[in-house]
Amino acid sequence: MIVAGCDVGSTTGKLVVMEDDRLLASAIVPTRPLSDQTAYDALEAALRGSGLKQEDIALVIGTGYGRLNIPFAQRNVTEISCHGLGAFWADPEIRTIIDIGGQDCKVIRIDENGGVIEFAMNDKCAAGTGRFLEETARGLGVGIEDLGPLSLQAKDGVKLSSYCSVFAETEVINLLSEGIALEEIAAGINQAIASRLASLVKRVGVQEKVVITGGVSKNSGVVKGIEDRLGVSLARIKVDPQLIGAIGASLFAQRSAQRTTRLTEWRTARRWDAYAV
Repeated sequence: MIVAGCDVGSTTGKLVVMEDDRLLASAIVPTRPLSDQTAYDALEAALRGSGLKQEDIALVIGTGYGRLNIPFAQRNVTEISCHGLGAFWADPEIRTIIDIGGQDCKVIRIDENGGVIEFAMNDKCAAGTGRFLEETARGLGVGIEDLGPLSLQAKDGVKLSSYCSVFAETEVINLLSEGIALEEIAAGINQAIASRLASLVKRVGVQEKVVITGGVSKNSGVVKGIEDRLGVSLARIKVDPQLIGAIGASLFAQRSAQRTTRLTEWRTARRWDAYAV
C-alpha cells in the first residue's frame, strides 16, 4: 500500500512517499507563508518524475508545526512521535534523537520499538535552533551552509556572550569590526549551539546511539561540538536527516492503513459468516 507523510516546519516542508517500508519518493521545499501552500509544493516536488499520482496514495499523515493545515492529510501526529519512529526506521539501534528545527529543538529518547520514552524541548526562544544560525550567519556575511566548514578551520573559536539570536547577530558584527577572523567567529556560533543542545540532551539522558535530525545536522561544526561535549559519536543514517519527521509520519500512515484494512476484512468475514449454513 502506498502512503505518504508530510512534515511542514517553520523553514522547510518535507514529503515522503513509501510502500512497505520502502522510500519511493521525497522532497524538501522552502516554507511559504501558508502551510497549505508549502504542503502542496512538497507533494508536487515529490511526485514529479516518480511516476506516481496523488490518487495512488492511500493515506497521508501530517506532522510538524503546520500539521493542522495540510489539506490532503487525513490525520496528523506530533513531530516528537514521528521523529522517534522515523529515526528508528533509519537505524533500529538509535535511542536518542536531537531534532534541531528552525524555531525549536527537541531531544527524544525512544525504546526498542521506536516509541517515545521521554523528551525535552526548547521552544521559548531561537537559541539552539536553525533560526539562530541564520541570524548569526547573516551578521557574519556568509551563507548558513558555510558555517560548518568555516568553523572547522578555527584554532579555538570565540565565546559568544549572548544566546539570543538578535543580540548574537549584533555581537557577531562587533567581533568582525574588532578584526576577529571569520572562522573563529563561526566556531563560536557553532559552539554556542552545541553547548545549548548538549545541556538539553543531558536533561533527558544520553543513551547511544545518538542521531541529529533536521537541517542543522548538516552543519559539521555543530555535529563535532555536540560529539565533543557528550563524548559520543553521532550516528550517520542512510537517508537525509531532514526527512526523518516525514518518514515517521509515513510509517504512521502505513500502520493506520493496515489497521483499517484488517478491520474491513474482519467485518466482511463476520458479515459472510452470518449467512453461512
